Amino acid sequence: MLERMKRYFTGRKLPSELRYEDARRALEMQSLAVKRELAARADAPPETLYYLAGDEDVSVRSLVAANPATPIQADELLQVDSDGEVRMELARKIARIVPDMPERERRQMRDRMMLLLEKLARDELARVRRIVAEEIKSCPHIPKRIAVRLARDAEIMVCGPVLEYSPLLSDEDLVEIVATTRVQGALEAIARRRNVGGNVADAIVATLDIPAIAQLLANPRAEIREDTLDRIIGEAATIEAWHLPLVMRPALSVRAIRRIAVFVSRALVEEITRKHKLDADTETWLKTRAQTRIEGEAPEASPDAAIAGIKKAFAAGTLNDDLVTKAASLKQKSAVTMALSLLCNVPEAIVAQIIEVKSGKGIAALCWKAGLAMRTALAIEIFVANVPVDTRVLPRAGVDYPMEEAEMLWHLQYFGVVGK
Repeated sequence: MLERMKRYFTGRKLPSELRYEDARRALEMQSLAVKRELAARADAPPETLYYLAGDEDVSVRSLVAANPATPIQADELLQVDSDGEVRMELARKIARIVPDMPERERRQMRDRMMLLLEKLARDELARVRRIVAEEIKSCPHIPKRIAVRLARDAEIMVCGPVLEYSPLLSDEDLVEIVATTRVQGALEAIARRRNVGGNVADAIVATLDIPAIAQLLANPRAEIREDTLDRIIGEAATIEAWHLPLVMRPALSVRAIRRIAVFVSRALVEEITRKHKLDADTETWLKTRAQTRIEGEAPEASPDAAIAGIKKAFAAGTLNDDLVTKAASLKQKSAVTMALSLLCNVPEAIVAQIIEVKSGKGIAALCWKAGLAMRTALAIEIFVANVPVDTRVLPRAGVDYPMEEAEMLWHLQYFGVVGK
């Protein structure tokens, strides 16, 4: 047997069918490579994995923590491990196993696993809590108290996924969190939920949080009551971040459309006419309104001045979604081209080509590479590239990029743009 173990060092593996005696004798060799292999093997004896859970080498303990065959006693020992990487591996495994544990599992074992998951959700390291949150964010089969704890976490990377996706949070829970949270980005996560009830929408609007309300408006499945929408419109004249999502909001009443048309840019007035089904009187009124704005507005900045403004903002580190969306809504094609060129570090000619061929997916991929929001990409599609309605790339759930990273990289490479 000892000779068989020694052959490990000549490139051969441990026996394919591992017996307890094989594992015990392998451990006697005190080889780190052997211990790592044992720690990762699904057929390693429980006693061996428990022993390795106390090994002095972090890589060995991490492999044990990630091993689904590790007994609960060893997992409980690793939950208080001094190394955060070990606890992260354990969190990832437990958070994946617990939600799908069959009911036939012995109640005592299931309870111990749930308790272990709850302890990991309270870990001192936000990275560990984040792993738990990401893994259980959409799961309806965990104790609600765990979801609520994570939803109230002080770190957005932890609470964000649960606030956005967890089916365990009731409207009452969400309204309370909206009223009490101080975590930047938490309200935006709630506003992105697949379904946002009227009471939750009212609570978000009551905060007057500009980014959260913009996300709410952009979410086509958010229930925004008429009086709540009236309140938003009443505040929106000086808040450009709300103009585009207001215009794109489905099923606007004629009264709301007329109020919005009073303060949005003429390009957005024209988009209202294209997007919404209107009676003849309202359509005529909007066209007159657009013409009035053309005649009454001050002359727009010259192309050179607009480009100079983009360059100045980029140099100062302030070139963002608001500036690019504004340039797009004013149909400042050269300025938008320059902005994307600078943010993506690609030649203007490539950006101009993507816009010229009216590639909605190319524009979306370019904005993704630039670190801009999908709403900005939509504004460029509509006002700069004039992408036809039936080929526009629309935000998923009102705000997110609808394509996976691999697809966006493909479209970038198609136009000669390399990398993220």
